[in-house]
This record gives sequence, structure tokens and C-alpha cells, in this order.
Amino acid sequence: MKVLQGIRVLDLGNFITAPLAGMSLAELGADVVKIERPGSGDPFRAFKGGLYSPQFQAHNRNKRSLALDYTRPEGRAVLDKLVEDADVLLLNMRPGVEERLGLGAERLRRLNPRLVYCAITGFGASGPYAGRPAYDNVGQAVSGWLSMFHRGEDPRVAGPAVSDAVTGIYACLGILGALVERASTGQGRKVEVNMLEAMIAMACEPLGSMLATGQTPTLYGRAAMSQSYILTCRDGRRIALHLSSPDKFWRGLVQAIDRPDLLAAYPARHDRVERYDELARTLAEVFAQREREYWLPRLEAHDVPFTPERTLDELDEDPQVRHLGVFYTQQHPRHGTLRAAHRAIRYDGDHDSNFLPPPDLGEHTEEVLREAGFSEAAMSELRRARII
Repeated sequence: MKVLQGIRVLDLGNFITAPLAGMSLAELGADVVKIERPGSGDPFRAFKGGLYSPQFQAHNRNKRSLALDYTRPEGRAVLDKLVEDADVLLLNMRPGVEERLGLGAERLRRLNPRLVYCAITGFGASGPYAGRPAYDNVGQAVSGWLSMFHRGEDPRVAGPAVSDAVTGIYACLGILGALVERASTGQGRKVEVNMLEAMIAMACEPLGSMLATGQTPTLYGRAAMSQSYILTCRDGRRIALHLSSPDKFWRGLVQAIDRPDLLAAYPARHDRVERYDELARTLAEVFAQREREYWLPRLEAHDVPFTPERTLDELDEDPQVRHLGVFYTQQHPRHGTLRAAHRAIRYDGDHDSNFLPPPDLGEHTEEVLREAGFSEAAMSELRRARII
């Protein structure tokens, strides 16, 4: 199932944002050519030594790799040839760098008016922050996102990259919209996405609440409103609850833990919201009295919204994950067995695009250039000049 079959994407991105956007398009069936500098390629390649790090693999499956030094005139001429037949060009650079490299939107769209040109930046194309470098934690902090998850003086930041991934997803969404419009107009667009605005957009609920009420969200305010808990059982394993607003889920929990006294102690939802800290301590004491396997069937029997907490290395054993067939295995001719998760989108029940494994640097250089009409002699000359 390749809903973007026939769409050619030139991915000039590095690290996460643009590569993730390109991979998302590739997962929907687009032909994504990752264009990398010869020798080193995407800096993510070398994060674990060598040129095939787990970080690189995570954001570059189902792509072909073309090793091309597009910073030199001969290489830029090759890129121009590829642009003429491309549908999308995708890059993440500080504003102005693309112009210095001859990759500006205006010039490239003159070569191909149908081109959808997507530029991802940290803070936008202009403004007091525009020239600053921006990586994930910068995006989380400047957007207000980090303040909702981290307080106090601990300098450590928990969790994986968030703003990089969110920005990549918004970039993919912008590209898809431009492609839909192009189907009727025949004209491409310049799509601009920056990390700051993407993360602000992702915070639509807490931001909307603050703008409506004038009250800044507290650290546990969302959890109190949604009645969410993460509870540690006697064996150290945890259970997550999310009771939401229907009263039946609160009553189901009270029955499951055999604490009818809590109905009188917290008769209305606003009581549970206002006294969230107190109720959380009570529930923690209750769940700490038994192992997790004792609580799970009781919660399920009383229709409580719950799940045992899973760590990433436990996902394979989760019955629902297994039922959905989330993970697949494939063989790479040089790197052996690779495992990854299928795309999260299904079309008519299908989530398998027969993905290509993440490419070696320059693995498809000759293949892509032959498709673009370059002769063997021309490629030999480019190779001698170290352009490819």
C-alpha cells in the first residue's frame, strides 16, 4: 500500500527533523532520495562509531542514499538536474545557509515550478533568534513545553527527543497539504516549519486553557483534571490509570480496590481534582500492598481505564502489540538483522510498505544518477572529481 507512489522526494536533511519528515513520506510510499555529503554523510551516522548508528537507522528507513558534494558547482549542477524531476525538496538548515549553498527556494522553484520546497528551521526565517543553532532541548525550553514536565534545580533532562519529532511531523503534514493543492493548481509551494511554532502548536490544550483562564498550568494540573496516576505495586512494577471524567470509572476503581469509603471521601469529581495530591497518596498506599498481577485482573473486571506500564524492551511481550504485528525483521546485506516498528498508519488494514532498510552512505548513488540520465562516463568523471 503506497499512497504516495510516484512522488520523488530529495531529502537533504541531517539529524532528526527533516530526516523524520522524509521517512514519514517514505513510509507512505514516496521514493525518498537522501542526498548526503561524500565521506561522512548525515552526522547522525557516526553517533556510535562507523556510519550506521542506531540513531541514523531510526530516521532513515525506506530511503535511497546518494553521496553528492552539492557545495561545489559540479555537484550543484547534478542536484539541479535532480530537482527538475523532483516533487519535494526537504532540508533543515539555519536561515541563509541554503542561499549560500545555492539551494534557495526561489532559484530551485524556477527550475521546477511544481516543486514543493520545505525548509525547517529552529526559530523561523527571521527575527532575533533566527540565526541561533537549535536542537531538541532548545525547542522544548523556548516553547514552554519543558516547563510543563521539569521543575526544580536538577540539570538533567529526561526522555527522548520531542521537539525534533514534532517538528518533523508538522513538516510532513505541510508537505502533504502542498502536494494535494498542487494536484489541482499544478504549482508547488514553499513550506516553512520551525521548531518553536511546532512545539507551541503541540501544546494546544494547556496553552488554550491558559489563554482562556489566564492561569499558568501547574506541573500536575493536567493529571489532576484527567485523574491520571502512575502507581507502584508491592513488586516495584507500575500501573497507569486515567479515569477521565465519567463517574463510572471512579466507581469502578473504588470497587476494584475494595475501598467504598473513598466514595464518601471524594463524592464529586471536583473533590478528586482539588485534592489530587491527597488522593494520589492514598492510591499509592493501596496499590503498594499487592503485586501488580493481583491488581490487573481486578481493574479489567471493573472496566477501569488502565494499563501495566511497559518499558521499551517489554513491548515485544505485550499481547496487544503482538496482535497488531507492530514489529518487523529484515536483513541488510552488510549489517545483518534489523528490527523496527511498522508505520503507525494503516490503509485498509495494511501497515506494511515493504520498507527498504536504512541505506549505507552512497549505496544508491549510481542507481539514482542513471535514472536521471547520467551516463557511465559522466559518473566516472564525477567520481574522479570527488563530487560523488
